[in-house]
Order: sequence, then structure tokens, then C-alpha cells
Amino acid sequence: MNPYTIFSDIVAGRAPSSKVYSDDDVLAFMDIRPFTPGHLLVIPKVPAKSLAELDPVVGGKLFQVGQRLAAALRESEVGCDGVNFFLADGVTAGQEVFHVHLHVIPRTPGDGFGLRGRPTTPQRADLDYLAGSIRGALDRL
Repeated sequence: MNPYTIFSDIVAGRAPSSKVYSDDDVLAFMDIRPFTPGHLLVIPKVPAKSLAELDPVVGGKLFQVGQRLAAALRESEVGCDGVNFFLADGVTAGQEVFHVHLHVIPRTPGDGFGLRGRPTTPQRADLDYLAGSIRGALDRL
């Protein structure tokens, strides 16, 4: 997969963006296809196609910057009542641009955005089994 994306072009200054925040590691800018007014994207400046490729320190910084942006959205003219974070990792999860990016989505009552799906109610034994499998995978990483 090509490591160069529109986000790499934005970081390099070859593509336009409405920047909100920048430091040595991350950049935040307005999403050009927002779910709600004020929708932001936070990206690492060093491309990573997936969470597995992302430096964990930079990954933590994405969320730290997202947290600051959420507070700023509430204090800005956006004036939202809440904020959702969304990060899609992989095609099946809905990732369209293969450069890790955190969506910071301002929320207001009746804005029409939300998760759609049907939660299940698994048996405790099934939850315990999967928890054990995940713990085992963590031990191998």
C-alpha cells in the first residue's frame, strides 16, 4: 500500500488544510467532509498506515491533543454539548485514508450523528473465554 496519502501532502504543505493545531509530532485540521460543524482530524506527522505501525508515544499524543481540542470546541463558537472520538483501523473498521487519524466530532442534540448497530448480550462464559484469549495475545506481544 502506498505510504503517501493526502494527509502526507497536508503535513508537507503540498495540499491545503484549515489547521487548528501543530507541534513536532501531530497536526490537527478541519475535516473537509464533516459529520458535524467543527469536525477535526488529528494525525501523526510521520505516516503510519495502521495502529500497529504507529509509535505508541505518538498515539498517546493524538489522544492528548484530541482532549485539548474537545475542550476548545466547547469553548469556541462551535459550542458543542459533547464530543465523540473515532479512529478506524483497517478497511473493515471503515478506514478510508491509510494514515492513522483521530476524528474529533463535536456533538449537539439532534445533530443526526451516532453509532448504529445492535448490541448483543453474550453469556459470561463467552466473555471470560474471549478475555482469556486476548490476555494470551497480549502476553505474546
